Amino acid sequence: MRTVVLVVVGAVVAVLVGGTLWVQHEAGGGTPGPQVIATVGAGTGASQLSATLEAKGVIGSSLAYRIWSQFHGFPSVLPGSYAFRQHSSFTTVDQVIAAGPNVFPLDVPPGFTVAEVATRVGQLPGHTRADFAAAAVGGTVRSPWQPVGSTNLDGLLGTGVYVVVPGETDITLLRAMVDRFDRLADRVDLRTGSARLGLTPYQVITAASIVEKEGVIQRNLGPVARVILNRLARDMPLQMDSTVLYSEGRDGGPVTATDLALQTPYNTYLNKGLTPTPICFPSQAALEATLDPPSGSWLYFVVVEQDGTEAFADTFAQQQANEALARSRGLG
Repeated sequence: MRTVVLVVVGAVVAVLVGGTLWVQHEAGGGTPGPQVIATVGAGTGASQLSATLEAKGVIGSSLAYRIWSQFHGFPSVLPGSYAFRQHSSFTTVDQVIAAGPNVFPLDVPPGFTVAEVATRVGQLPGHTRADFAAAAVGGTVRSPWQPVGSTNLDGLLGTGVYVVVPGETDITLLRAMVDRFDRLADRVDLRTGSARLGLTPYQVITAASIVEKEGVIQRNLGPVARVILNRLARDMPLQMDSTVLYSEGRDGGPVTATDLALQTPYNTYLNKGLTPTPICFPSQAALEATLDPPSGSWLYFVVVEQDGTEAFADTFAQQQANEALARSRGLG
């Protein structure tokens, strides 16, 4: 009987020792691998998180991590996204979790400018508005669509959501934005379409940026593009409020007589032709509308519906009638 007991005890000890060694081995991790992202929802527990980390290769065994955590504690988990390295040690995993979410989405909507993006980037940990703005005009990151000598990236960064991970530099982020816009330019066949219009690609991007600001909603974009092209063809000033607002660093709001008298190359009431640079990032819809606008002889437009719908006119008399309609609806 005593022999049996000793055998059983020995087996238990062997299991405990072996288990301890296994947990310690797993806890040590390995050579750090590629970065992966794990998203944690509200109410996520240790079991669910450890399973996710195992599935992504961050840890080798969720069971070993849970056992290890019984002795070392489990940090509080805040909802959000975390960047881990594959084959991390359990201690490193805990350090990442304890520090809180470290991966953040950056939303760049159509109609934004570099200055507005810089403000959003400045809200991310490890970034400042000033540093991003300086990187954007420093010339290190260039777009293939930029004119020689230009360092203005307005209009040339792709829109949408970017995932900003720890250690990502402003330069890396800007390059990703330029690359995304380049893919958009390829999708809409910017170079061929521009040649068909008799414009350079940069001129089309500039026109599309004005279309984005002036048209706002889908149904307006094509006719607004036609107005711009018609005015350019007739050597008429574009007379677009959005260009004046851009020169003032404003997005919307009233445009006064004082604003319209500003001596700036972006004042399209005083200057003919397109603005020197795009005034925002155009959407794919705005680019497509500019490259292939509907036929029409419109030269004017004004918002006449609460939903932003615009009315288009061939003559100034028709425009005045549309403006009166807009005022009667409280839109003037």
